[in-house]
Amino acid sequence: MATPPRHGCMLRAEVVMCIFLVIAPLSTAIGVNYGTKGDNLPSPAKVAAFLVTLTNIDRVKLFDTNPDIVRAFAGTGISVMVTAGNGDIPGLATQTGADSWVATNIAPYYPATDISLVAVGNEIMDTADKNLIGKLVPAMQMLKDALVTAGYNKIRVSTPSSLNILVDSQPPSAARFRDVWDDAIFTPMLQFLRKTKSPLIVNTYPYFGYNGDTLPYALARPNSGVLDMGSGIMYTSMFEAQLDSVYSAMKKLGFEDVEILVGETGWPTKAMDGQIGVSPAEAAEYNKYIIREVSSGSGTPLMPKRKFETYIFTLFNEDLKPGPVAERNFGMFQPDFTPMYDIGIMKDPVKTTTAPGSVVPSAPRKVAATPMVATADALDVAVPTKANGSNNA
Repeated sequence: MATPPRHGCMLRAEVVMCIFLVIAPLSTAIGVNYGTKGDNLPSPAKVAAFLVTLTNIDRVKLFDTNPDIVRAFAGTGISVMVTAGNGDIPGLATQTGADSWVATNIAPYYPATDISLVAVGNEIMDTADKNLIGKLVPAMQMLKDALVTAGYNKIRVSTPSSLNILVDSQPPSAARFRDVWDDAIFTPMLQFLRKTKSPLIVNTYPYFGYNGDTLPYALARPNSGVLDMGSGIMYTSMFEAQLDSVYSAMKKLGFEDVEILVGETGWPTKAMDGQIGVSPAEAAEYNKYIIREVSSGSGTPLMPKRKFETYIFTLFNEDLKPGPVAERNFGMFQPDFTPMYDIGIMKDPVKTTTAPGSVVPSAPRKVAATPMVATADALDVAVPTKANGSNNA
């Protein structure tokens, strides 16, 4: 996730009080990102127990393969997405390296921990590192082969990307993958994802694309809408427009059938002084909308009735993250498990103040039974900053 742009309209101070919005219980599970860049965060065991006992969250996305965290989710029935670090990619692009990585990072924990997907790196296309970009798809392929060889056929492999992989992303019907990357990277990547029945992971953040005038559109409040002249569709949700932009780019390459997974989306509770549209109230409003959107199964205008596995960013405020204030304040919970707001993910809101040390899962969920290469020189594409355009994630 990158730095948000500065917005031209800054009309009121932030609200720091907790807002509790009660909605109907979840009909579909929602995932959450679990970051650890904080010096005051609870232990992984307490986090896992809290999620199982007091919330309806049944899947988490990790940004590494920290053994203490992966092990903490053993026997909980919570689905876990783990991440191979960016620096692991060159090694993963070799058979020996991929086999070794699986032996070290998957074999000791699976299937006791329900590892559902391995994300290879994070937003690699934004790094402008031609070596990593060129080895990304081979690393994904080798890793999947290593997982299959080890008998872990059900574990999917993909890689998260920001919306900077697109050009002409507005209107959605005009969106396409960046020149050179479309043929050198995304065609073989989508071929791999289709073959292995794995999703394309995208990080979609209306927060990074809104301003004072478009706040209702970003939060999916009642608004006049944005017309896509190419399709004739009137969009009233920036989130849906972002997803349809990804779909349009995939369709132009002939891969519209590949699943889309939302790896990150969210809204901060606090930002720089005076920034309009940032408080616990707006964060609750956006995440409540995301849960309703995901749970409904209604899809988007270009993908009706399609469901999207979605992970809200993020579980906790992380006080050690660099950058603007907002980067440290996307959390749904304080480190002591106090909710920043209630959007219907708590099993019993009365228990949200339970002392972390006393949270013990009484009935763990059931656990599953045991069980195209691009050269670096071809990838010389400039990467814009996330402050450009209206679909920045």
